Amino acid sequence: MWLILGAVSLLVLSGFGALMVNKSPRSATLIGVSGAFMACLLGLIPVIRNFIDGQASSISFPLAVPYASFFVEVDSLSAFFLLPIFILSALAAVYGAGYLKPWHGKKSIGASWFLYNLLVASMVMVVIARNAILFLFFWEIMSVASYFLVTFEDEKAGVRKAGLMYLVAAQLGTVFLLVLFILLGKDAGSLDFNHFQVLPGILPSVIFLLAVVGFGTKAGFMPFHIWLPEAHPAAPSHVSALMSGVMIKTGIYGLVRTLMFLGLPPLWWGWFLIAIGITSGILGVLFALAQHDLKRLLAYSSVENIGIITMGLGLGLLGMSIHSPILVVLGWGGGLLHVLNHAFFKALLFLGAGRASHASGTFDMRYMGGLK
Repeated sequence: MWLILGAVSLLVLSGFGALMVNKSPRSATLIGVSGAFMACLLGLIPVIRNFIDGQASSISFPLAVPYASFFVEVDSLSAFFLLPIFILSALAAVYGAGYLKPWHGKKSIGASWFLYNLLVASMVMVVIARNAILFLFFWEIMSVASYFLVTFEDEKAGVRKAGLMYLVAAQLGTVFLLVLFILLGKDAGSLDFNHFQVLPGILPSVIFLLAVVGFGTKAGFMPFHIWLPEAHPAAPSHVSALMSGVMIKTGIYGLVRTLMFLGLPPLWWGWFLIAIGITSGILGVLFALAQHDLKRLLAYSSVENIGIITMGLGLGLLGMSIHSPILVVLGWGGGLLHVLNHAFFKALLFLGAGRASHASGTFDMRYMGGLK
């Protein structure tokens, strides 16, 4: 556990270091990238250890904020999501060092690496936080850091519009999550996750719907996906790779984690997620086929793949409802497997799109050709 917190500290410190030498783009890049890479390697150690022994580790102490505590834990679910976060963040950082070279002396490179490392650190903390206030605090840091990364080229009107759309969607999603945690903590008398209990009556269904909207907005469920095809094309390619590859998966993580608090699901929960998954999958493909901008196409492809993941989760819930272990294993196993599958292949596609753009000077596929 301490190694994870050490990795987070190294990310933040190297981010600040890059910011302090902002006048030297090369130095800022060296500090920011090397800090991110070493922190991710450090964080992978306890993740791999958890895969081997399966033992959860935690740290908890109170904070001078009502209902807040610094309660963090790495269990099997957290370790599963930390694996792509650490691997892809390290690789995207190395790629970003070369990708940002054309902006040296034109943009604040140190600030960019500070925000990048802050985004990675906040994603890690979201996945290991076990107190609602702590979770929402880092959830907001994740949203704000990614907003400023998306608006890297803020001199462009389209980029500013995309950033604003993303920020509004993120804040609306947070409102639903705030209500969700209030309902979960009301009877428990605590906002620590280990105190949440299965609630009576219709409250579990209300919390389920709040989770679908709040976390689904970040994940890109249709019709809450509207920010995604705007923000991804606007962001630098290494940021797009990080956002599409792992950041939107924090929405899937949050939904899965919330389902663990709600007990045996009613039958309609599974069918509801399956319907969302089918809708996102089919419409995501159709919208992708109509795009000329390569990164916008990949963004709609992410909506499609999030739909596939959601269908798997829905099948898993359906299996729980009808007491079918085979359906539970196939649904949850397939959905979570595709979390990893999509994380790696979509990140590589965005990085490849950035390389193609540097070579051709455009993301418009109609003008790409003869790339070497």
